[in-house]
Amino acid sequence: MPPSASCRGIPAALSLLAVWAAVARAEEPPRRLTPVEATQRGEARIDPMRPVRLTAEERARLYDQAARDAEPLEQQAMQLRRLASLLKPTVVHIDATKRLARPRSGRVTEDEAGSGVIVEVAGRTVVITNRHVVNGADLDAIAVRLDDGRELVPRRSWSDAGTDIAVLELEGDDLPAARVAANDTLQIGDTVLAIGSPFGLAHSVTLGIVSAKGRRDLELGEGAVRFQDFIQTDAAINPGNSGGPLVNLRGEVVGLNTAIASNSGGSEGIGFAIPMPMVMFVAEQLVAHGAVARAYLGVALDRDFTADEAGRLGMVRPVGARVEAVTGGAPAAKAGVRPDDVVLEFDGRPIEDDDHLMSVVGMTAVDRTVTIVLFRNRERIELQIPVARRTDFE
Repeated sequence: MPPSASCRGIPAALSLLAVWAAVARAEEPPRRLTPVEATQRGEARIDPMRPVRLTAEERARLYDQAARDAEPLEQQAMQLRRLASLLKPTVVHIDATKRLARPRSGRVTEDEAGSGVIVEVAGRTVVITNRHVVNGADLDAIAVRLDDGRELVPRRSWSDAGTDIAVLELEGDDLPAARVAANDTLQIGDTVLAIGSPFGLAHSVTLGIVSAKGRRDLELGEGAVRFQDFIQTDAAINPGNSGGPLVNLRGEVVGLNTAIASNSGGSEGIGFAIPMPMVMFVAEQLVAHGAVARAYLGVALDRDFTADEAGRLGMVRPVGARVEAVTGGAPAAKAGVRPDDVVLEFDGRPIEDDDHLMSVVGMTAVDRTVTIVLFRNRERIELQIPVARRTDFE
């Protein structure tokens, strides 16, 4: 009798295969297991899982495969070890004893620890760190500990509240300087290392990527950091990392670690670093002149440039910085900037929003004439503006 087309929904061919497999198993003798050990009474003990475990030959073969597959990963690890060795002598630990504006519980001082990086600025070897690490401390109350164990007291210090950057001048021999990235080529997704003294653990190295760029309008400290353009990274940054370098895979410093976003007070994968173009702009002016001279336009900007406002001006979306008012006699007024103009570019840089424009202008040298691109009456127009010193107006 021919087999039926199906048996309880199972195709005939599969049913026959199942029968043949069952017959084959029935004819196959049970697999005997060798004893693993014997009890004191001589009874054999069996490991029932032994047949599914790796044999010595299989383990050796897997070790060989693991060694081959590890080679490309080891090349990456070798580069990280190389960078750690290269950068370690350029990173310092900083201890500062600060005077308290208001004594607490009978204490008139407090201690703060942070990090810094040795660089060459205007022909001098200096340590760059965050202002909040050393602000309020006398020079003789600041100890800079080098990788070789030396402790130096800075000869001089400068700081800029607008960016939270401080520069310490050291006097000593054999102070290796880190290499600073020449161009702002850092991109989201780039691999970076953060080096510093988290919780006082000097020369700790963590690895991550650039999570975002251009983070602005962050609430830092007492709100004194006006000029912001932060790099965001998930490389672990903790208290004590402030002032330490953020480094790319070429060993070049691309940022100065400054702050974290955290509910716990420790790293939660959201750290912020000041980009080195901003750091070096400030540091060079501090070393050369003792203060930062910033450019000034003289415009009040729309802090809430909405899609409705953009539509009223004939734009498909809000982009750039809308001018709400112009200060009389300021560079913008002299150049012909008007309320409702939207600044699209400043000195060749596309402008994202009002905070971005404020940051870009604040990092522009004075006594220069710059080109700005405006959106006005549904057209793009260019104006030449000789910028002034901010201190002349504020």
